[in-house]
Amino acid sequence: MLLLALALQVTPVQPLPKAVPLPPPDADTAAVLAPIDRLFAAVTAKDRAAILAQVRTDGRNSAIVAMPDGSSEVRTRSWADFAGGLTDGPSLLQERLVNPVVDIDGNLAMVWSSYIFRADGRVTHCGTDQFTMVRDAAGWKVQHLTYTQRQTDCPAG
Repeated sequence: MLLLALALQVTPVQPLPKAVPLPPPDADTAAVLAPIDRLFAAVTAKDRAAILAQVRTDGRNSAIVAMPDGSSEVRTRSWADFAGGLTDGPSLLQERLVNPVVDIDGNLAMVWSSYIFRADGRVTHCGTDQFTMVRDAAGWKVQHLTYTQRQTDCPAG
């Protein structure tokens, strides 16, 4: 009987602490995110020179595109090819990061974030961006951008 009483005894569990908003980014985090913001602004403006000013020319841009049959296709381009490909198509392109996570170690940083991409105001795709950032004498630049790209289950916001 004593064993049964001990087995049925419930240990009270403290409630989880209330969630608190994240603090604003510190100066280092803001400095890493700044060239990404400028890159997105340059994409919106379709300004090839401004795009190339935010990236290291020896880097790459890779998309892991979800195909309709459930497979995926990896498409890798140089930054020059990426910038050159923005001359045609919709008139207004906008990309927005959603809750980016930034990790910095000296002159190397990683930014990981969900994103939403719009063309002419309509959500066309979404996914996850992973930026490799490198700091040199000129400041932070995008070395590589690898991202997933899907057209389903994208948030409206």
